[in-house]
Amino acid sequence: MAKRKRNTGGDAGKSTETAEGSAGQQTNLLPQKRHYRQRAHANPFSDHALDYPESPQTIDWSVHYPAFAGTGKVPEFADVGCGFGGLLIALAPIYPDTLMLGMEIRVQVSQYVEDRIAALRTTAVETSTPNQYHNVSIVRANAMKFLTNYFTKHSLSSLFFLFPDPHFKSRKHKARIISPTLLAEYAYVLRPGGIVYTITDVRDLHEWMKSHLEAFPLFEPIDEATLRSEGKGPILDAVYTSTEEGKKVERNKGEKWLACFRRIEVSRED
Repeated sequence: MAKRKRNTGGDAGKSTETAEGSAGQQTNLLPQKRHYRQRAHANPFSDHALDYPESPQTIDWSVHYPAFAGTGKVPEFADVGCGFGGLLIALAPIYPDTLMLGMEIRVQVSQYVEDRIAALRTTAVETSTPNQYHNVSIVRANAMKFLTNYFTKHSLSSLFFLFPDPHFKSRKHKARIISPTLLAEYAYVLRPGGIVYTITDVRDLHEWMKSHLEAFPLFEPIDEATLRSEGKGPILDAVYTSTEEGKKVERNKGEKWLACFRRIEVSRED
């Protein structure tokens, strides 16, 4: 057996070892996706054993955002079908005073996001931004049925639908997250001037979402250049690249189809 070389680095070697150990401990706090895997999509019409608030007024948001307790703040960004939380985690440091809520129906995936946020909050305590990631949270919920149980009228400024289930079969189109019935609810919770962001790698689904939003009287299309000129570039960049599905499309050299719409106010005639 070869002899082990003596460490001649002295305290410097120990310092490096300590630093590496500290970094390793922080990394170990983050949950591993392989322990939370389940099927890619869930049936939104299934009877899921979920508890819902009776109304938005009954929700104690301080449980989700303890750093903002007593401020009266409520979520302004909602990511419907948030998956593994990539968008939320990307936007949290950019908009630290904006509360964001992810909604995910799959139990394992929603648990992963909850654990991920908890781990990021813990590691942030040791940095110069101890309240980082305290503005994001998640609920396990079926947004197609209970969106208005969480959000009051005109409370949201941004609503995200990123790489939703395409439901390719015609008989399954009623389960698509963008539909005439659901658009009325989205318009209800989104304040005038608020933005709906949609993106997909399926051209047919893109055309479906775009045509339904264009036909709805309370939404008008807004192009990417205009949104960037209004300072929403960081949001668009995260929409394109932050999600697991978006990264997968990039690895496969696929195309992404973006469509954004602004909530407008329509004056009523007497």
